[in-house]
Amino acid sequence: MLEFIRKIIYQVTGKSTLTYDTDFVQDLGLNSLDIMNVVGAFEEYFDVEIPNRDVWQMRQVKDVIAYMEKNGITEV
Repeated sequence: MLEFIRKIIYQVTGKSTLTYDTDFVQDLGLNSLDIMNVVGAFEEYFDVEIPNRDVWQMRQVKDVIAYMEKNGITEV
């Protein structure tokens, strides 16, 4: 799942250095628009809708992976 998330974030932002602990704001310097674009890409690929209240709880790559797995998305 990490490789897939890395690919989506790179396509949207041009940022490619990611680990499980990478923080989207502190480490990558993403702003709220960047984050919403990344989330939009996740929604489109997985055909899911991620509520805004959940988006702001996904601060690190590991948070995104945990969210996807919690919602039954384990295969990419």
